[in-house]
Amino acid sequence: MSPVTPDALHAALETVIDPEIRKPVTELGMVESVSADESGHVAVTILLTVAACPLKDTLTRDTTAALEKVEGVTGVTVTLGVMSDEQRAELKTMLRGGVAEREVPFAKAGSLTRVYAVASGKGGVGKSSVTANLAAALADQGLRVGVVDADIYGFSIPRMLGVEGRPTQVDDMILPPLSHDVKVISIGMFVPGNQPVVWRGPMLHRALQQFLADVFWGDLDVLLLDLPPGTGDIAISTAQLIPGAEILVVTTPQQAAAEVAERAGAIALQTHQRVAGVIENMSWLELPDGTRQEIFGSGGGQEVAESLTRAIGSEVKLLGQIPLDTRLRIGADEGMPVVLGSPDSPAAVALRGIARGLATRSRGLAGRSLGLTPAGR
Repeated sequence: MSPVTPDALHAALETVIDPEIRKPVTELGMVESVSADESGHVAVTILLTVAACPLKDTLTRDTTAALEKVEGVTGVTVTLGVMSDEQRAELKTMLRGGVAEREVPFAKAGSLTRVYAVASGKGGVGKSSVTANLAAALADQGLRVGVVDADIYGFSIPRMLGVEGRPTQVDDMILPPLSHDVKVISIGMFVPGNQPVVWRGPMLHRALQQFLADVFWGDLDVLLLDLPPGTGDIAISTAQLIPGAEILVVTTPQQAAAEVAERAGAIALQTHQRVAGVIENMSWLELPDGTRQEIFGSGGGQEVAESLTRAIGSEVKLLGQIPLDTRLRIGADEGMPVVLGSPDSPAAVALRGIARGLATRSRGLAGRSLGLTPAGR
């Protein structure tokens, strides 16, 4: 039998992905040592970012499985250590692209992440349900997706996406939990029990800034922000922190809700943001005989789109209409988005259609460098 070579062991470890950071452990500097004795038994030491890493069992299992596939390996012993302060500092700098200080990556001119701020004029229109399902649908299409639950007072995204674990903190860097292949952060992960958050404006701004700058998001294709209803502090802070974010307006067909939703979209005039479109939720109830019962009236979504088109001066489209569906509500309560749990249901079909449209949109030019230089004279 040929001896097990260090190159073969290293190649196997390159396939082991850290379950929180989603990068190979070799790239993250987590492999302290690996060697094989004459009998083919491998001893490997993996350095955890923090001693209380919640997924260390997963890391041990994945490391063992990868090394056992190497020809000539007869057994594997995984020892877990902990990074030193210097090693953690190097890791944070590497993850931040060589920049030691905190910054909002989505506000950088070179960012390719499409950022959608999901807004509504009033509560109760299903904005969070729409956000959670769009995130799950986009991730199911193979995109790298993150969600910021920016509704500090009325956080609900963790339940809707089935997030139960707390984020791991590496010094001042936060690793967001992953659920349904979506990275998620919410103030609800830091509040014990179901206690209310009683904060004023400056603290809300700081919380959002931390969610964007202190959380390691990695290379995302799409970031969704679930904004609180209305046009208050968080909506303004979002525009300041991520000028290139586009607004998705959620409304119901009801005229009263539509009038209020127009205000949420019209904030783009003051913040110089782009409105990506309007989503109408609770559009109708499909009856057993195939007819539709428009419980909340009709036309609200189209009315908002047309009104915003006139106000902004550029076309704002109605991206889709989502019917009432008990499976949407059940999925939200159980942490299983309807687009995954019941993908053929009417609500899921509508949501997946909206997600496909958002996935194929090109990122706006707001906040991006065009790479132009003045011509010499």
